[in-house]
Amino acid sequence: MSRKDDLIVGLDIGTTKICAIVGERTENGINIVGIGTHPSKGLRRGVVVDIDSTVDSIKRAVEEAELMADCEISSVYVGIAGGHIRGFNSRGIVAVKDREVREGDVKRVIEAAKAVAIPMDREVIHILPQEFIIDDQDGIREPLGMSGVRMEANVHIVTAAVTSAQNLIKCANKAGLNVIDIVLEPLASAEAVLSSDEKDLGVCLVDIGGGTTDVAVFSEGAIVHTSVIALGGNHVTNDLAIGLRTPFEEAERIKKRFGAAATRHLTRDDSIPVPSVGGRRPREISRKILCEIIEARMEELLTLARQEIENANLESAIPSGMVITGGSSSIESCVDLAEEVFESPVRLGHPSNIGGLKDVVRDPMYATGVGLVLFGFKQAEGRAQSRFRIRDGSIFGRVKQRMRNWFYGEPQ
Repeated sequence: MSRKDDLIVGLDIGTTKICAIVGERTENGINIVGIGTHPSKGLRRGVVVDIDSTVDSIKRAVEEAELMADCEISSVYVGIAGGHIRGFNSRGIVAVKDREVREGDVKRVIEAAKAVAIPMDREVIHILPQEFIIDDQDGIREPLGMSGVRMEANVHIVTAAVTSAQNLIKCANKAGLNVIDIVLEPLASAEAVLSSDEKDLGVCLVDIGGGTTDVAVFSEGAIVHTSVIALGGNHVTNDLAIGLRTPFEEAERIKKRFGAAATRHLTRDDSIPVPSVGGRRPREISRKILCEIIEARMEELLTLARQEIENANLESAIPSGMVITGGSSSIESCVDLAEEVFESPVRLGHPSNIGGLKDVVRDPMYATGVGLVLFGFKQAEGRAQSRFRIRDGSIFGRVKQRMRNWFYGEPQ
């Protein structure tokens, strides 16, 4: 059995599936040693709507991962998505003490960049440095030890609805798990499927999940834009269930087995059996009709992702093109349709930079889960592990905490 300290667990709480990935730290990086998945029934568009169903699904996925990895899971990194996610850029400026940048100066400039008005119902989940500027010298990624008198920092701040984050943590806690940190899902997926060259040159990641589509743009090695579109593969399945008058589960099965995102790439038009509802006899339909329904919704989804990039004026910032990942990106000819919509090179993103069961997780549906493990590995390497703290909603609670910090010198 592996030592608990060597294990990092990513828990992808998605709209269609709960996925637990267990990674073991080795001298060469991360080995995937356990995988557990279970259908998710308690989420809608990335947000928890039924705590008991979600807790039950988490327990089953974790038990499967524990059995495969021969370990006991107690702490996890949890992914968060949903239409409530907001990302924006900010800048902070401070004077450098002693004319040499130290760790305290870096913390102060990031705090200065963080000092923006955030509504009480929202919580900051990430502050991601993009670049540091020292005495008008820009493009600095690591400012420690540099000489200067003035330092600026450009950062990307990601916020989430407090209640949505609370519900995710509550579900994990009820399943007997401690949440080390909450991680934005496209940020995690980027760790698994993007190369450092792509991030440096400029790339856009589109993670097409069951209930949401996550968009993240990287340029010069840093994240410059994030957004979440409340549309995903479940909407394609729902269109099929309505259009073909078949149960949702059958529509999902037909989509995976016979579906294609670009009708023009079909080589032949076969007939496929479609079960009916209410005990009626199954029917035969043309595969082309099936694919036309899928293409219409997938084209809408990808067009919304393109509009996100255009609205942020980042079309020229992604010469590497697009990388699509997530379970719904596995639909046949999805890459071809994406290239037509984005008018840019597109590739399918598979988890990489891992060992162990890498052949098993080499599927876009595992991108977020593997990315959460890699994110946790980087945090552990930098000794930056921190528990996600939910902001106390009551004024009394905040005042009491500040008094305790003042009297006993506890860090805030």
